[in-house]
Order: sequence, then structure tokens, then C-alpha cells
Amino acid sequence: MNNNDDQEVKCDALTLRAIRDAMETLSGNWKLQILLSLNSGPKRFRQIAKDIDGISDKMLSKELKLLEVHLLISRTVHDTFPPTVEYAKTPYTQSLYEVMLALRNWGILHRKTIGEK
Repeated sequence: MNNNDDQEVKCDALTLRAIRDAMETLSGNWKLQILLSLNSGPKRFRQIAKDIDGISDKMLSKELKLLEVHLLISRTVHDTFPPTVEYAKTPYTQSLYEVMLALRNWGILHRKTIGEK
């Protein structure tokens, strides 16, 4: 297998399933924003909510649970009174940053492209 084979996107069942899984895992307005918020280090619920304009507490809670299920964040409950809960990215999350950078770059290109029309 040469390097060009790794770069080619084939329309086969494996590729379609893998892309669908990735899109379902990261879909919605909030998951990538939450991961970006946690990129600077562990945060409490309120700190994450403050970073993300427009997200409701209910939606943030739901998205945090989904990200935890997918092993992209960890939730740590500290033994304090009242209990303190902290969220952090996992080492597995690092595998997404190349994808996020590619999406950022494509988004910049896309805005320039559609802005030229």
C-alpha cells in the first residue's frame, strides 16, 4: 500500500460507516465547542457554560454525558462540600484535534469561497 491509498476516500461500506460514526459522535452545535473549551484544561460545569454562548444548562448536561460515553471527556467528582464536579478532555480526545484543525481550515476556506459570490 502506498501513501496515496491512505489519502484516497473510497465509497465503500467501511468508509461510509466510519464517516457516519464520526459525524454522529460530533454532530450538533455544542460538542466541538465543549471540547475546545476543555482544551485549555479541566473545568467545572459553570465555567464551560460561560465559554459557550447560547447553550442551556440542560443541553450542556446532555452533551457532556454523550461526550463521556464516547470517552472524549472524563468527569471527576471531588470529595468537597458541596461536591465539586470537574470535566476534562481524555488522552483519546487528542486524536480529534487534527480533524478539528482540518474543519477549521476548511471552514475558513468555505467562508472565503461563498463570500466571493
